[in-house]
Amino acid sequence: MKKIIAMCVLTLSLSVLMAQQPNVIVILTDDQGSTDVNCYGAKDLVTPNMDSLITSGVKFTQFYAAPVCSPTRASLLTGKTPQHVKITEVVNSEKPNDGLSNEEYTMAEMFKDAGYATAHIGKWHLGSSEDKQPNAQGFDYSFGHLGGCVDNFSHASYWQDGANYHDLYLNGGEIYRDGEFFPDMMLEEAKDFIVQNKNHPFFMYYALNVPHYPYQGSKEWLDYYNEKGVDYPRNLYAAFLSTMDDNIGNLIAKLESLGLKENTIIVFQSDNGYANTQRAHGGGGSSGPYRGHKGSLFEGGIRVPAAISWTKNIQPNQTRHQMAVTADWMPTLADLCGIELNKDDLDGKSLVPILKNENIKSLHDEYTWQYQKQKAVRKGDWKLLINPVIKDPYYKNTIKQKSPYFLVNLKDDIGETTNLAEKYPKKVKELETIFNKQNIRNHKRK
Repeated sequence: MKKIIAMCVLTLSLSVLMAQQPNVIVILTDDQGSTDVNCYGAKDLVTPNMDSLITSGVKFTQFYAAPVCSPTRASLLTGKTPQHVKITEVVNSEKPNDGLSNEEYTMAEMFKDAGYATAHIGKWHLGSSEDKQPNAQGFDYSFGHLGGCVDNFSHASYWQDGANYHDLYLNGGEIYRDGEFFPDMMLEEAKDFIVQNKNHPFFMYYALNVPHYPYQGSKEWLDYYNEKGVDYPRNLYAAFLSTMDDNIGNLIAKLESLGLKENTIIVFQSDNGYANTQRAHGGGGSSGPYRGHKGSLFEGGIRVPAAISWTKNIQPNQTRHQMAVTADWMPTLADLCGIELNKDDLDGKSLVPILKNENIKSLHDEYTWQYQKQKAVRKGDWKLLINPVIKDPYYKNTIKQKSPYFLVNLKDDIGETTNLAEKYPKKVKELETIFNKQNIRNHKRK
C-alpha cells in the first residue's frame, strides 16, 4: 500500500511540475519585409496583433535570418547555421534526398524528450521523403504542405510553371480539402491542438506561408487598401499581411480564452526579406532603410522583424539592439524552459543574458552567411559581402562592379550604399579569413 501511495504521489508531483512548464509557440512568417509591421516602421499597414505581440515582450532590431526559406527553417530547428547543416539553398521537394538530415537533433525532438506534446502547423520546406518529414523530426502532429508555397485554395504547389502538384498533408498522409483557405485551416488546426493539450505543456511550430506569394488576402482587406489608395503591388501584399495579422490575433485570443497566455512563450520572426520576383508581382514588401530583398545578403534580405514574449516572466515594451540570429532560439528556449541541452555543437547562443540585461554586448562577435555564390561575414559593425547579387529585373539598383568584394560599416552606412573595399583592404582580408575559417570548420563536421 505504501508503494502504491508513493507512486501516486510521484505521479501527481510530476503532473504538477509538467503543468508549470511554459508552453511554447514559434510563429515564423514567410517573406515578410524587414520593416513590414507598424512597430518596425511601416506607416501604411494595419498590423495591431503583431504589434501587440512584439511589444508585449522583447523586440530585436538587429535580428538575422538566411536570405531564403529552407536555410532559415533548418537553422531554427537545429540551433546551427545553415552551412553547418548543409542547407544553404532552397530545398527541392521533388528530390527525395534533399532536405534536413534525420540525424540532426531538432527543436521538436528537444521538447518531445522533455515531455512536451509537439506540433508542426503550416509550411515545412525541409524535405518530402518520409525520413525528412515533420513526423520523423520530432513532431507528434503535423498539418500543412511540404514544399515551398501553395495556392491557398487548391493547395497545389505554386513553385514554378509546369511543376504544380497537390501538396497538403496530415501526419504524412495526403489529404484533399479543395476550396478551403489554407491560413484559416492552419488557424483551426492550431486551436484544436491547443485545446487538446491545454492541461499539458506543448510546443507548436506555427509556420505561416504568408505573405509569401501568391498574394491571396481577404476581399475586405484588399478593398480597404484600395480605398486608401495604396499602389499595386503593395495593395496585394498589404491585404495578405493584414489577413495574416487577423489570424495571429485569433490564435492569441484562443490562448487567452483558455487562460494559457500568461505561461506561453511566443517567438515571432520572419524567415527572410520580402520577395520581388515575377510571381510576387515584382514586390509589395519593404526593406525600409535597408538595401536588398529575399535572395540577397544585403541587410534587406537577412535582417528581419523578431521578438519573444512571455507574459509571466518577460517584461513588456523592451528593445534589444544586440545582434542575434535564428539559431539562437533553440538554446534560448531550452534555458527558459529548464531543458537540458548539449550546446557544444550548436552555433546559436542562448539569448537569456540579453533578455535579462539590455547592456550586455552581442553574443555573436562574428557571423557568416552563404547563399549560392554569395557570401557574407559580419564582425562588429563591419560587414563584407563577396559576390553580392541583386539579380531581380524588378530591382533597379543592380550590383555592377569588377571586384567581388563589397565592404560596409553598418554603423555609418545602414543602407549599404558605399563600397569601402578599396579603402580598407586589410579589413577585407580580415573578414574573408573569418569566413574561410568558418567554412573549413563546417566542412569538417559530419
